[in-house]
Amino acid sequence: MPVIMVVATVIGALAPGATAAAAAPSGHGGHASTSVPSANDTPSSSGSVGIRLLDIPANAVDNPTAHEYIVDHLKPGTTTHRRIEVSNTTTSTMRVTLYPDAATISAGSFLGAAGHATNELASWTTVSQDSLDVPAGGSARDTVTIAIPFGAAPAERYAVIWAEVASPQRGNISLINRAGIRLYVIVGGDNPPAAAFTVDTMTAQRDPAGRPVVQAQVHNTGGRALDMAGTLSLAAVTGTLSAGPYQAQLGTTLGPGQSEPVIVRLTDQVLDGPWNATLALHSGLLQQTHQAQITFPNIAGAAAPAPAHPVTANSPAPITAILGGALLIATMAALALLLAAHRRKVKQRQQVDTST
Repeated sequence: MPVIMVVATVIGALAPGATAAAAAPSGHGGHASTSVPSANDTPSSSGSVGIRLLDIPANAVDNPTAHEYIVDHLKPGTTTHRRIEVSNTTTSTMRVTLYPDAATISAGSFLGAAGHATNELASWTTVSQDSLDVPAGGSARDTVTIAIPFGAAPAERYAVIWAEVASPQRGNISLINRAGIRLYVIVGGDNPPAAAFTVDTMTAQRDPAGRPVVQAQVHNTGGRALDMAGTLSLAAVTGTLSAGPYQAQLGTTLGPGQSEPVIVRLTDQVLDGPWNATLALHSGLLQQTHQAQITFPNIAGAAAPAPAHPVTANSPAPITAILGGALLIATMAALALLLAAHRRKVKQRQQVDTST
């Protein structure tokens, strides 16, 4: 009878102990882990095997993405090394297999290959030890080496380093758990391509339960992959109501030239609007803010997409702010006139008193 292999995968990072089978294929944080059932499969003796990056390039210390993933810009003929650490929170020593694998970015997700596959970056990447025996409650370290050949063409490439654990086979079913670290490597000259994006539209929606959702269509217009994160805030077009900020759903990754939606699920039952929506997004050190005027439908469904525009230092203020500023100026001018009239009356009385 053939053996059926079931692979549970985590790329990026989840909290230690997260169940890999239920995890999305990409995430944020400094540590990726996959839960590993024990031999007797009791919850009390379960734990996780995790993998994290230890080294950060000196020129990328301020880039939060470089703290999570191997992010680099290398010239042809360059070799670089990064240390990684594999941890084990189970109650048994775990044999962990390490290997590079191909990866792609598609439909807003960073996807590691399902099996042992290769692409250019994966073929240029090696680990010092193919397997580690990690003690219970302990950790072990290894080194990842990336050697760019002299003839490599300029481009950004993607791969993943897997830490893989095979659970004991039961019958004809073998469960494999994997946690991984992403690799974003640009091959080129002295100046790496810039990261850039636009928010083309924002669409106000209500899900089948009537909960408000905003979908922002983001277009990667730069030369680097983007891992999007950010917040959405709402301000009433008329009146003083405001709501948020609400966190954008994590895990949206865009390759150069790709366009995918970034989803924001509102945690409040807000009114239909209209609202001035302000979306602040970032990827690594790149930060941009866009605005659009949106109105939620009063039933489940989606409104028409509203055009978004970037917010800059020279952007016009919302009409409510303009009216508020004009009202404040008018009020101050009226008070100044009243104060001047009062001073004239006081001065006239003083002159009359002096003459008498």
